[in-house]
Amino acid sequence: MRLTGVPSTDEDSAHVAGSRDHQDVGADPPLRVLLVEDSPLIRERLAESIAEPGRIEIIGQADSEQAAIGMLSAAPWDAMVLDLQLRHGTGLGVLRALISRRPPNTKVIVLTNYAFPQYRAKSMALGADYFFDKAREYHRVREVLEDLASDRSSEMH
Repeated sequence: MRLTGVPSTDEDSAHVAGSRDHQDVGADPPLRVLLVEDSPLIRERLAESIAEPGRIEIIGQADSEQAAIGMLSAAPWDAMVLDLQLRHGTGLGVLRALISRRPPNTKVIVLTNYAFPQYRAKSMALGADYFFDKAREYHRVREVLEDLASDRSSEMH
């Protein structure tokens, strides 16, 4: 699936979400996802594979720990896909920052090439809800987000 019409800034995302609310009265709001990944190619592929207009929306992207932490309060979000190795800093630093800033009912999916037991244990101890290996479990991110979007839709009805 090719991303079309997905805004690249938080300001644009807020505008699109607001206009959608007026057009689709009664429709469920989409699951709002933050992508934190240092590789532009992987970030683009992830966005293309998980975005589903009206159902799953990418509302922010970051490639560093500081940029990711800045996104946490920029706009409401429901799920985050988080790489551990970032351009500057780490996903573990983002998880540490989330301890005091994490909105209720949000989910964090760690997707990493460093799927070692010690990183899994540390990520889960810091609040990650899921931990997937990029090489073997990449597809699981889409599955989890689809489940979250479905659960959210069920809860609203």
